[in-house]
Amino acid sequence: MPLFLLQEQTRYFKEDDPFAVTLLLAGAGGVLLTGLVIKALTGGFGKKGSRGEGTGLGRFSTFALYRTARAYGLTWAQAKILEYVFKNDGVTDPGRVAADPAALDKHFKRAYKMIREQNTLPEEEIQRKLSMLFSVRNTIDLRHNTSPPASSTRQIAANMAAVLTVNRETYPVKVISAKGDSVLVDRPRDAGGTPLNFSQGTRVNLAFFTKTNKGFSYDSQILGPEDTSFGPALRLSHTPQAKTMTHRRFKRTPAAFSCTCRLIRVEEAGNKKKKKRPPKMIVESKRMPGAVTDISIGGCAIKTQASIPAGSRLKIDFDCSPNAPPVAVLGQILRINRGGAAGAVMHVKFIKVPRKAMNTINSLVFEYAND
Repeated sequence: MPLFLLQEQTRYFKEDDPFAVTLLLAGAGGVLLTGLVIKALTGGFGKKGSRGEGTGLGRFSTFALYRTARAYGLTWAQAKILEYVFKNDGVTDPGRVAADPAALDKHFKRAYKMIREQNTLPEEEIQRKLSMLFSVRNTIDLRHNTSPPASSTRQIAANMAAVLTVNRETYPVKVISAKGDSVLVDRPRDAGGTPLNFSQGTRVNLAFFTKTNKGFSYDSQILGPEDTSFGPALRLSHTPQAKTMTHRRFKRTPAAFSCTCRLIRVEEAGNKKKKKRPPKMIVESKRMPGAVTDISIGGCAIKTQASIPAGSRLKIDFDCSPNAPPVAVLGQILRINRGGAAGAVMHVKFIKVPRKAMNTINSLVFEYAND
């Protein structure tokens, strides 16, 4: 009976209303075409997610990817790089992965290695791709700086690196604990490794940067020394008020590798046919050894015994890794923290970094060069 009715209906449209048949077929085709377009826009024809956070039974969505890229202020070229990173790993939720630095770095580290292993490409093209990859990672990192201000020293995380200022001298320390009635920090030592003595009640300042590169400092006072399972420590008083420090623009990471510094002498070039020529930068031959204690793509901190005034320009050669060639950059000393017999720590701003050197520094900052 249903087949008979369908035959009758078809005969009715064919014999009595051919225009209605055309409309019916056109409508069905339109619905099918709309479905195909929606499927394509949402990545329905992409591969299924297979690895990492934000992957699974769903499919890669180009629409979701570019919506995430716009949210982070990426350019069109940067968005294409992000698509390369996420599509290769089948990321199905780009917004969630981009918001999680640890998950994001898993995918970027994999992309970094894939680009490095493209042996058929010229070295210049490989470095260009790596440069674009890191430009995306740094742009996203800037948008991650959304941690709320710390309102009390009780919110300082344990094992956090900090700088303790006592009587205008600065000492790198670690926060052992901020729980209880006081803040426990490493007790600074002299050049011979002997813990320093400070009077009870001495005014101090404790400064640190959070994982999102927001800096805070606290005015406090020394309550006294204390022996802990982590070694000699100082007890500092808590305070409810925090001072927000200048925000670091780029991610900075602790480092421990050697370097050599050479002073740059700037000489004004003579005029040729009354046309002003740029000054000459002459690198002096004397090498001064140092040790890099932290680094970012914007600069670094170098511990040295050399006496170099602030404002000096330097050519710095880094010995980053036994498996990597030396990196050479030009920098300028912004400020110096004196440490007495222990030497000084120079805070250097990079003023000229070749692309390949910048890629190497980025790989150190984000720890992609490990393994």
